Amino acid sequence: MRIISGKFKGQAIAAPAGRDTRPTSDRARESLFNVLAHAAWAPELEGARIIDLFAGSGALGFEAMSRGAAFCLFVETDSAARGTIRNNIESFQLFGNTRIHRRSATDLGPKPAGVGAPFTIAFMDPPYFKDLVAPCLKTLTGGNWLDPDALIVVETDAKESFEHDGFDIVDTREAGKARLTMLKLAGI
Repeated sequence: MRIISGKFKGQAIAAPAGRDTRPTSDRARESLFNVLAHAAWAPELEGARIIDLFAGSGALGFEAMSRGAAFCLFVETDSAARGTIRNNIESFQLFGNTRIHRRSATDLGPKPAGVGAPFTIAFMDPPYFKDLVAPCLKTLTGGNWLDPDALIVVETDAKESFEHDGFDIVDTREAGKARLTMLKLAGI
């Protein structure tokens, strides 16, 4: 895996060994970031505050950082994945602009003051067919993790559906076997 565009373009992204992590493919990342760069409803990547849930290798967060995001919080419970994210942070020299949060993405609790302002973009790439999207959306809103105009990008299997109470779908895209669903808080 490599960074597709931006200041880290072409640099490798390390991924955890084994089959427990399924990194977002280069093709899906390229498709997603092309949409984010051109859609009228998408927040600016330049200066964005990113939360990368079920982060795995952190590929989505690192791609956003390469394209000008100001800060990324990687949320991951797996110790091997957190180690890989730390290695990637070191490789990209992003120590002051990133943080790793060892907590379940479905049970974040209230947003700690130490992570700064609410997030403008949330990437959510849970294990497929585990029904984790709805509880994750609920914890994001219940804990005040999101800016009122935040965009939530959910990657699922193309055949998977999920509940999204309180959120409106603004766009969906197919990328191979994956579906990318973009959500905003309902009524925004």
